[in-house]
Amino acid sequence: MNIFESLNLEEVQLADELTDIGNRAELIVYNDDFNTFDWVIESFVQVCKHSYTQAEQLSLIVHFKGKAVAKTGDFDTLKPMMDALLDRGLSAVIESFAGSKR
Repeated sequence: MNIFESLNLEEVQLADELTDIGNRAELIVYNDDFNTFDWVIESFVQVCKHSYTQAEQLSLIVHFKGKAVAKTGDFDTLKPMMDALLDRGLSAVIESFAGSKR
């Protein structure tokens, strides 16, 4: 493969990545005064499939910062997770990387 073919391949890969970014979103969880740390940790483990350590650290970030990104992905993947967290009494939303709420 010559340099021009290599550059063209890199441009195509970059274009694919840029196109995919538009479909990326964040599942954001907000702090509240109602749920216990244990419940939030259990929810992150069961719903978001985080390890216990990840869930524990994430719950502390939510508590001290007021919110945290629990998961990133496409909207269709994050929507059932958000619904499950809401069903458990947590406050969660999905936002695109651009910052607009869905």
